[in-house]
Amino acid sequence: MFVPCDRAAGPDLRGFTLLVPAVSVGNVGQLAIDLVISTLEMTKIGYFYTDCLVPMVGNNPYATAEENSTELSINAEVYALPSRKLVVLQIRSPFVKNKYRAFSEALLAWVLSSKCARVILLSSSHAYQRDDEQLLGTPLRYLLTPALEESVAGLMQGLKWKEMEKVAVYPGVNDTEKVLNIPGGGITKLLFTECCSKGIQMAVLLKFCSEGDNIPDAFALVNYLNEWLQLIKCESNNSTATSSQWKIPSSWRLLFGSGLPPALF
Repeated sequence: MFVPCDRAAGPDLRGFTLLVPAVSVGNVGQLAIDLVISTLEMTKIGYFYTDCLVPMVGNNPYATAEENSTELSINAEVYALPSRKLVVLQIRSPFVKNKYRAFSEALLAWVLSSKCARVILLSSSHAYQRDDEQLLGTPLRYLLTPALEESVAGLMQGLKWKEMEKVAVYPGVNDTEKVLNIPGGGITKLLFTECCSKGIQMAVLLKFCSEGDNIPDAFALVNYLNEWLQLIKCESNNSTATSSQWKIPSSWRLLFGSGLPPALF
């Protein structure tokens, strides 16, 4: 359930694009969302109250000064940039066991009630579980629901993006029967299939990756998103140059912990 910061005047999200991360391998979607919120200096407009996520509270992950560093953040918060008709749900904790479907239903109910124009899910999948076809070319893939395909399929082809391939149900035995498989993708497949059945306009952007230092994967995914939405202006086609334009949030200083205490040495 969405709870606005200002209950007297909840935000009008009609026609907005909603960005959501999947809690997936390497937390790549969540890291990419961090870059979007920090770079665009999005304003927190509310919270997504749910018992489907592990409870969590911490300091402001996007603090820019001592004055706002003590603001508290929880496990699911909503940020918006009305000038770009963009709203973002950031998720900061894992799902409670067997709560995937309940969260999916709550999220899509909010999407429908708020009349968001479309949903873009940022996700990732295990690189080591790719089949032969998925090993070719870029590690980035996309999926579109039928409701969104008519309006943006041509754009995706113009960008020369690769659609997520389906894989054989019984490899080597029956290669004709294929299904969508996103290992390590968390809620990705469930949300996508639910949006297909409900007629919701949704796109999935994902990257094949492995656990470890996933900051480069996050930059690759957010640059991929930027090719479509043009959230920041690209001064060149060089991915390194584009990545340097994203603002790294202050919380990333502790991404791998606070280091070893000097007293140990």
